Amino acid sequence: MSATARGAAYDVRDLGRADEGRRRTEWAERSMPVLRILRERFSRERPLAGRRLSACLHVTTETANLAVTLKAGGADVALCASNPLSTQDDVAAHLVRDHGIKVFAIKGEDHATYYEHIRAALAHRPDITMDDGADLVGALHMIALNRLDDLEPPVRRWVETLAAVDRKSLVSGVLGSTEETTTGVIRLRAMAKDGVLQFPVIAVNDSDTKHLFDNRYGTGQSTLDGIMRATNLLLAGSTVVVAGYGWCGRGFALRVRGAGANVLVTEIDPLKALEAQMDGYRVVPMAEAARVGDLFVTLTGNVNVIRLEHMRAMKEGAVLANSGHFNVEIDLAGLKGAATGPTAVREFVDEWRLDGKRLFVLADGRLINLAAAEGHPASVMDMSFANQALAAEFVVQRGAMLAKDVHRIPAELDREIARLKLQAMGVTIDTLTPEQQKYLASWDLGT
Repeated sequence: MSATARGAAYDVRDLGRADEGRRRTEWAERSMPVLRILRERFSRERPLAGRRLSACLHVTTETANLAVTLKAGGADVALCASNPLSTQDDVAAHLVRDHGIKVFAIKGEDHATYYEHIRAALAHRPDITMDDGADLVGALHMIALNRLDDLEPPVRRWVETLAAVDRKSLVSGVLGSTEETTTGVIRLRAMAKDGVLQFPVIAVNDSDTKHLFDNRYGTGQSTLDGIMRATNLLLAGSTVVVAGYGWCGRGFALRVRGAGANVLVTEIDPLKALEAQMDGYRVVPMAEAARVGDLFVTLTGNVNVIRLEHMRAMKEGAVLANSGHFNVEIDLAGLKGAATGPTAVREFVDEWRLDGKRLFVLADGRLINLAAAEGHPASVMDMSFANQALAAEFVVQRGAMLAKDVHRIPAELDREIARLKLQAMGVTIDTLTPEQQKYLASWDLGT
């Protein structure tokens, strides 16, 4: 790994890039009016005063505005990356130099460094954690369950230096957590089902003002952006296979159809498959899609969605990309065992030779929208990160009263974010008349 700017309270690429990061963060802030309104209130009320908050998120311009908002609310913030390729190094430098936020994130960091940064976030001894994929919470639970052999070496070695009482307090000191993405929520619900969840978690991803907009419009646009930056391929007339028709898959399918592609959808959920069919897409099994696709994009949150047998069936020059959280949706281990390569042909484009043909994998199967592009537009992250800020405040106010389970953010907070977003956009809507309120509250009015 190249030389970095490292101190006790940070590990970033180059503090000399802070000016560039500040300019880009301020540009993003222009499109984040809801978070700006919350920052003004947080500055006055200081709802997070005295709290230590560790966040494992994509370190981007949008996240920078969230981190500054949390600090304005009084939190002592430590931030590490939730993906080795998603960090914007100039933004990381800006947060350290200009805001004194503890940042541990370097674009392209290796596996060991990624988990060393997780360790640093845990060593902050947070009262609140904030996750995008549940890596922080996952590590805390391995510690709580004394499954130290399941921890990555940088974290395990540190935990082994702690006394038993310190390990216990590391977990028991957490009031609650928030989770940003579908994959993380899946992991957390599994913990809750198994009865091992140690503290309440707010599933920010389940808020309507998050998944209906961030997942659909944000992922839809940024995934297309990342693919185009990495490949510069013409999509019009090509066949694009979209694996998964959740909110992220819906958004990407819509965008890529708008670019002129013929879109096939693969699904395992009959309701989502039916919706895709009625939305005008052709729904087929992956085994059938593999033979005809030019570009394959996974957006499922599951493992080995594209397997070796699918890759063997693909035609010469097929391109594979992932926009799910972890790089497990494409069976890269199977590909590496059967193919020769990789050969880097462009930045974020690796060529593999399999059965005499070429396949191209983008960004080593990691999040293409953050590895090769800049992630979601700030205007949709405005709502997602407003949810995060309000969820952190909610944990402080109500965490002690919440069950150790996965909870949605209260509906009234979700609606307030939508109201503020509409207000910022200059959009007004109707309100119920007294007569309408009475009608909706009654049961005795009929035909």
